[in-house]
Amino acid sequence: MRSALFSAENLEKESQQPGMRLQNSKMLKIELNGEAMARVGSMVAYQGQVQFQALGSGGIGKFIKQRLTGEGVPLMKLAGRGDVFLAELAKDVHIIDLEPGDALSINGSSVLAFDSTLQYDIKMVGGAGMASSSGLFNCVFTGHGRIAITTKGTPVVLNVDQPTYVDPQAAVCWSANLQTGYHRAEQLGLGTLLGRSTGEAFTMSFAGQGFVVVQPSEEPPVHGSGAQQQQGGLLGGLLQ
Repeated sequence: MRSALFSAENLEKESQQPGMRLQNSKMLKIELNGEAMARVGSMVAYQGQVQFQALGSGGIGKFIKQRLTGEGVPLMKLAGRGDVFLAELAKDVHIIDLEPGDALSINGSSVLAFDSTLQYDIKMVGGAGMASSSGLFNCVFTGHGRIAITTKGTPVVLNVDQPTYVDPQAAVCWSANLQTGYHRAEQLGLGTLLGRSTGEAFTMSFAGQGFVVVQPSEEPPVHGSGAQQQQGGLLGGLLQ
């Protein structure tokens, strides 16, 4: 049988080292030898002896925060030995290595998978989203290990060395040490009172030294109960 489908670029990529690697720009491969964490429903294939356990948002404390904030990551634990392939709606996948002392604040909807050696918590984003449709909370990851995130399209990494402003729905992740707030981008006037709008009423502001990853697409706003239902807690998994 012959086809361009079977070209080398589409064949499974092998490695001698366990852990995460990109199978291609849209798919993550975890060569599992132990445990890893992944977004519920992101597994597209696996080989070997692998068990999947639903964990909700990662613990009863995070479950409560998630229900209150609408933020978080619905998680499953991967355990065993084998190859697991993960993807999320054909989004681009990127791997970030966190070192001791690093802290990354990330939109929960952009988390695909991470090493079990990493810790994360749901924390308030200072000042951001107060007058916009974005959330007030993000997931902050710390520790030593790898995390795979997704973006809609090829992102740009902005170096924050001057006041920086980003649409809340386009901000994927940023250095957790940055000071965040919100900024009125649209000037109030007669046009606003008459219902005319630029669609850019508020932006997130960033100050300090660090970076912000911005995707070329705006995630749709997530509202209250819808967010909670979409990112739901899987309480049964939490209580096991």
